[in-house]
Amino acid sequence: MMIRPLVKFPDPRLRLVAATIDAFDENLRDLAADLLDTLRAAPGIGITAPHIGVLKRLVVLELSAGDVRTYVNPEIVWSSTDMMSHQEGSVSMPGVVDEVERPARVRISYQDLDGERRTEDADGLLSVCHQHEIDQLDGMFWLQRLSRLKRDRLIKRYEKL
Repeated sequence: MMIRPLVKFPDPRLRLVAATIDAFDENLRDLAADLLDTLRAAPGIGITAPHIGVLKRLVVLELSAGDVRTYVNPEIVWSSTDMMSHQEGSVSMPGVVDEVERPARVRISYQDLDGERRTEDADGLLSVCHQHEIDQLDGMFWLQRLSRLKRDRLIKRYEKL
């Protein structure tokens, strides 16, 4: 479809809560296709509609080539008490990563592109991606999960890039 321009940190749109999607139509499919093209061009493994300035609850993941997963209106319905750390970054802040601690496992509820309600259990990288992207849909940029010292250091490093 089309590669869209990315919203770059510190754009305030990255801190806004995305709206629930009600229309499961060709426009939604086109938006999902544009997200995938934009994700691959970035490059990255996960992207949300807010990353391209569209404040809708849509996530596209491609953890390995060709394994494309699309989630409409995702939400975490359960998370484990055991934690894990993983390197995270963002297509909206390229070149900067750091360790973020999150629950090791989650269960999400979401809709597919046809509006069908589904659930998915995830651990490892998929769990991290779900939490990271759902945070973004909720207006929480990944840096907010870091200590103030780490956050300030990363922002300075990003500004120099």
